[in-house]
Amino acid sequence: MPLADGIEDLADAAARGDPAALDALLVAVRPEVLRLCARLLPHREDAEEACQDTLLALARGITRFERRSSFHTWLYRLTANRARSTYRVLRRRWLVEAGGVPLPDRPDPRRTSVVAGTRLDLLDALDAVRPELAEVIALRDVLELSYPEIADLLDVPEGTVKSRVHLARRQVRQRLSDD
Repeated sequence: MPLADGIEDLADAAARGDPAALDALLVAVRPEVLRLCARLLPHREDAEEACQDTLLALARGITRFERRSSFHTWLYRLTANRARSTYRVLRRRWLVEAGGVPLPDRPDPRRTSVVAGTRLDLLDALDAVRPELAEVIALRDVLELSYPEIADLLDVPEGTVKSRVHLARRQVRQRLSDD
């Protein structure tokens, strides 16, 4: 588990409304959140924006942390969802600024690394599947949570998680091969 054990105590205190604990929690988790955002988003600036969105959502939503899962698992879910949301916002912003010009089918290899292009393709594919499938595949395959962790987090049976991952992988694979 990447986050230190003391993080759980800080999260509990912050969830009870302790502002000093919330400040300390935000400082403590920022590097991990940025690392996770960078696994999803290809550009450092985009990952930093998603990190800030995640930390803001954490600060606003910590009082709703119910301990159905560990804090780090809850944080991973929050981070994955905020990173995907940030990507959609940035994509829409780009479309508006480009005057409605559609995005190219493939990233320009002269300006985008292979890794970055692959992540953009994955994010587009995730946007094409149902949200609950996109979430579960991001948690499993990108953020590398275990099936039991995801089941606890989503409050569904482990078999349901495995089924959703299988279906999501099939749909994402189909989407990526169509492109």
